[in-house]
Amino acid sequence: MLDGDTPTKEILDLNRFDDRAARTFEPELADRIRRRRATFGASSVLFYEQPIEMVRARGAFMYDASGKRYLDVYNNVPSVGHCHPKVVEAIAAQAAVLNIHTRYLNRAVETYAEALLATFPAPLTNLVMTCTGSESNDLAMRIAQIGTGKRGFIVTETAYHGNTALVTEISPSSLRKRAPADFVRCVPAPLLRPGEDVAATFAAAVRSAAADLEAAGHGVAALIVDSIFSSDGIHADPAGFLKEAVEAVHVAGGLFIADEVQPGFGRTGGGMWGFQRHGLTPDIVTMGKPMGNGFPMGGVVTRPDLLAAFCEETGYFNTFGGNPVAAAAGKAVLDVIAEEGLIEHARSVGAAFLAGLRDLSAHEPAIGAVRGAGLFIGLDFVDPASGAPDPALSTHVINAMKERGILIGAAGLYGNTLKIRPPLCFSAADAAFFTDTLAAILGARA
Repeated sequence: MLDGDTPTKEILDLNRFDDRAARTFEPELADRIRRRRATFGASSVLFYEQPIEMVRARGAFMYDASGKRYLDVYNNVPSVGHCHPKVVEAIAAQAAVLNIHTRYLNRAVETYAEALLATFPAPLTNLVMTCTGSESNDLAMRIAQIGTGKRGFIVTETAYHGNTALVTEISPSSLRKRAPADFVRCVPAPLLRPGEDVAATFAAAVRSAAADLEAAGHGVAALIVDSIFSSDGIHADPAGFLKEAVEAVHVAGGLFIADEVQPGFGRTGGGMWGFQRHGLTPDIVTMGKPMGNGFPMGGVVTRPDLLAAFCEETGYFNTFGGNPVAAAAGKAVLDVIAEEGLIEHARSVGAAFLAGLRDLSAHEPAIGAVRGAGLFIGLDFVDPASGAPDPALSTHVINAMKERGILIGAAGLYGNTLKIRPPLCFSAADAAFFTDTLAAILGARA
């Protein structure tokens, strides 16, 4: 059950360092934080009750300035592992030869585009490369509006899709003082509850939102979701539940945009893309951070007819989107995923990890639910007596994990969900270390 009195949390607040705590730190650390605040201003965000200075990383681990090692169970950006040698080599080699915009023919860019598009179902045969997931989602929204002649969008209540002006409007988790724009409708996350048909419930909410947008004169341009609903607290099952909602949007004249920035590139263990678990072919797919294993790049894949309609209306050029160094990074990521069998690895290690966490939950009443797919797992903390969300325990665990050498963050409407998304090279031994550490932290509270 949910506690209506539990405050909701903005996504970056879930793990944010409080600047006021710096006064209790050693002078050198306090001065570093002061200088950071002076240069970055109000936009500065640091993590943990005491910030970490990171200096290097490799595989699933990061190292701070003191040499302390941390298991990274937080960052989906280095998808195939921090500083993967093959990706580093590809970036360096291409940077030493040529890096330009996309107005010239270039084999590295063309080879990458063909390799990436080969992972998508027909008719998704056109690629536009960008620099970030935010740019990708902004472009996708514009393509959808022109392609449908409609203006409205449907998203989930705690969605995050990026930070451009347009994309912020479909990222309610980023909005602190107001609701999204009037052309946006928010629907509840697809919660799997006993005795409830999650597919029918979610589709009904989408139909209602579509009807409301139509009545308001906006119409439905698209439903856009991250197919594992990561910012909403990770909602993966049952596989296929999303299909009914997508059909409802198509009936309403809208498109389906699959935001694959987080679930894509094999993370869910059910194929290269998260939408594949639902038996869907989206109209538009967006990608970002994991695409280049941390090298800044993004992309939009769509049907030729939708892209042609967009290009007839407006010119589009992205100076750095699709540069040869980005293409080299992206191609290396695809090669590593294939060569190291990382999709199957995510499936098998993720299944064992999920089973271990569920076994722990059977003995730990503060864990309310564990859900996920592949190496993307959500674990809820609740008050054992009431079942209400317990974001305070989430904050405690995040910082206690950090002290024990594990980096983890939170998600969800109330911030009570551990968001578990390690690099795809994460091992069974890493999973056991995480589970044993979590058990020790929770046991120490008794």
